[in-house]
Amino acid sequence: MRGMSDTTDASDMSDEPTVFEYPASLEFGTDAVHQPGPVIPATSKEFPDPEVGEDSPAYGHRSDVRQTIRNAKRVVVKIGSSSLTDETGLVSPDRIDVIADALEARMDRDTDVIVVSSGAVACGMGPLGLAQKPTDLATKQAAAAAGQVLLAQEWARSFARYGRSIGQVLLTASDAARRDRARNAQRTIDRLRQLRAVPIVNENDTVATSEMRFGDNDRLASLVSHLTYADALVLLSDVAGLYDRNPAEPDARFIAEVKSSKDLRGVVAGDGGRLGTGGMAAKVSAARLASRAGIPVLLTSTENIGAALDQAMVGTCFWPREDRLSAWKFWVLYAADSAGTLHLDAGAAAAMERHNSLLAVGLVQVDGAFTSGEVLDIVGPDGELIGRGEVNYDSATLEGMVGKSTTDLPDFAQRPVIHADYMATYSNRQSRVYGATS
Repeated sequence: MRGMSDTTDASDMSDEPTVFEYPASLEFGTDAVHQPGPVIPATSKEFPDPEVGEDSPAYGHRSDVRQTIRNAKRVVVKIGSSSLTDETGLVSPDRIDVIADALEARMDRDTDVIVVSSGAVACGMGPLGLAQKPTDLATKQAAAAAGQVLLAQEWARSFARYGRSIGQVLLTASDAARRDRARNAQRTIDRLRQLRAVPIVNENDTVATSEMRFGDNDRLASLVSHLTYADALVLLSDVAGLYDRNPAEPDARFIAEVKSSKDLRGVVAGDGGRLGTGGMAAKVSAARLASRAGIPVLLTSTENIGAALDQAMVGTCFWPREDRLSAWKFWVLYAADSAGTLHLDAGAAAAMERHNSLLAVGLVQVDGAFTSGEVLDIVGPDGELIGRGEVNYDSATLEGMVGKSTTDLPDFAQRPVIHADYMATYSNRQSRVYGATS
């Protein structure tokens, strides 16, 4: 190499780039890589026919909430990995075209549509020669890096048939955990809609760590619905709706309406499949999470997307909670990052459930290093997460206040540890599952 002597030690050349040599057996142009489909201009805007017939238990349902979904002006639609890829794991242009057709038909009704698209890891598996869903973080992120490009390319191609652009929005749990980042994401999505582009939202798997992930895109869709003030959420899977057990079993019962947790008693839901991470259990949890924000949810299969977006008479409908959470409380409970944990005695936990402020006398233990104003987890005497709130003291000060009565504290420490106005409690155990983001 120019400028180096013949006696240069090999260790001094560690920064030299490695030259890749193609194997002799490689035949260019024969490997199974993604090939973009053609852009063929669409001639009409119509909803695709549903997979289920009128005799199916998943079809023909009516309710006031379904009417609300039908008339919603802003809809979030979540699409799973298996709906976007073929049997080999490659992106399927035909499947994406059917989905885009239904979305465009709904937008033709003057409805804003926001897409939450899974599939980045699954779409990267085929081009990278991965036969099975990767389990280690590095390979997952590599597959996501390869697949996200192909996925966005196909979404852009498909909507180009209607002369419409897309915008890709990649989020991590830490983005939702910080209010300034969450607001920025909200403004980006709103501006894309104003410019007649379709926001395509996905978790940023290339940088998200296993400790800071949404967990599945069903939950991400619920948070996006809340973030964008959506009027309805449509969760699409590979099943026509919710059954009380595996629909392959002959005595499985279809559940058309979920008005409260009573309608879910005895329901057995499974986990994710070969390509995805969110099974029916994740979808039910995400639907209930959205309902806490006052958002109605329709759950059905991707093959029924036309019927879901047209008349909303197919699938399972989750009714919104009447005691919907405020925007701040929803963010604190389900999106905000926790900086520490407060452990309470039984009396303080009961007082908190009655919406009273949290006082130092009820503290048993303080975990973490935090400053005043940060969000903390609140744990009851049995170790169960019961709520969250913004703390009034830093961790060093609070550790010296544990268990002390207000009258025994100096004047500067006589405020509540967390005021009732800045505290939110979980209403049920299922909500607590999605409480922590880390």
